[in-house]
Amino acid sequence: MRSYCAILRTLVWVAIFCAVCGLSCKRQAPKPSEVSKPKPAPEKKVSVEPVKPEVKAVEPNILVAADPNSVAVVVNGNKITEGEVDKIIKLQLAAMGERGQQRSPEFLEQYKKVLRGQILDSLITARLLDEKVKEAKIVITEEEVMAQLKQVAAMQKPPVTLEDFKKKMEEYGQNFEEIKQQVHNGLAYQKLIEAEMAGKVAVTDEDAKKYYSENSQRFEVPEQVRASHILIRPDPNAKDPNEAKATAKARTQELLGKIKAGADFAQLAKTNSACPSAANGGDLNYFGRGQMEPAFEKVAFETDVNNVSDIVETSYGYHIIKVTDRKAASTTSFEQAKDKIISQLTQRKRGEYVSQYVQQLRAGAKVLYPPGKEPKVEKLPPRPVPEPNKPR
Repeated sequence: MRSYCAILRTLVWVAIFCAVCGLSCKRQAPKPSEVSKPKPAPEKKVSVEPVKPEVKAVEPNILVAADPNSVAVVVNGNKITEGEVDKIIKLQLAAMGERGQQRSPEFLEQYKKVLRGQILDSLITARLLDEKVKEAKIVITEEEVMAQLKQVAAMQKPPVTLEDFKKKMEEYGQNFEEIKQQVHNGLAYQKLIEAEMAGKVAVTDEDAKKYYSENSQRFEVPEQVRASHILIRPDPNAKDPNEAKATAKARTQELLGKIKAGADFAQLAKTNSACPSAANGGDLNYFGRGQMEPAFEKVAFETDVNNVSDIVETSYGYHIIKVTDRKAASTTSFEQAKDKIISQLTQRKRGEYVSQYVQQLRAGAKVLYPPGKEPKVEKLPPRPVPEPNKPR
């Protein structure tokens, strides 16, 4: 099941970001097969930075002692306290789990400074949205809030009841009424933005055609094969690596003999393969060039459909590959891609609209910081370079 700390983090931020991102939880990514090449993390898309309001010092009579009740910032006369900021920081750090425990105290201290700036900036936006929600007299019912929480609970792996979800939140020291309020706020922001965007965000067929023609390479589908495999890995704890490899190869050869004699490939994969794909009879689904280790890829693309390869060695161990299907290179037509293009362009325009809307709110807001608490850009210290052959 997803970490409940991660769920807490989602619920805390939902009230701030749902107008842009929606309220659904992230699904767990599938486990990579032990044949695919390691992939770099996707490049993060940087959203448009909100216009920073003029920074002014808070009048002395607004300030209090440096404690959880002290003022972090005042937005149009409404205070945001250090306690509010610190509470979210603690939840974010808790959500790091073991990763946080592996970080140095210096890194965590700097990370807290970075978090503080991000959280404070988001809370300022939330206060401004709260004002607009109040002006628009938006109403969110108890039924809507509970329905959203039930959806969050049902999306866990495995799904949990709302009552179990509530208990877990309370075990983590969270007030369920506060969580409900966060979701309430998030739904209100969503209704506000939807009302503001009504009739202002539209994507036509012509827009989609223009995008298709300017990005034609994105609709080229390269040649793909579908294959299943059986992986036998040498014992990593063996005293003699060479002997371990010889044993693994001999076992692979034995399985290959059974397959050639008519044994069921999928069943042998389920009972013998060391790859997570074993649960699916070794099926890796379709893949293109550049996704698998070179030796595996070469054999997979050279093997005819319904044929089984000889033994293939990769850094993971020894494989037997069965090619089950092949797709020639093709191009997705505009008609096939149109609905998806329109959906993507609509989401992009919605994001741009929300960004501009928030910028306008920020530009017209009176945001006052106590002396010494004016915002400044904080950066994380560089990560240490990992030693050769040492897992990250």
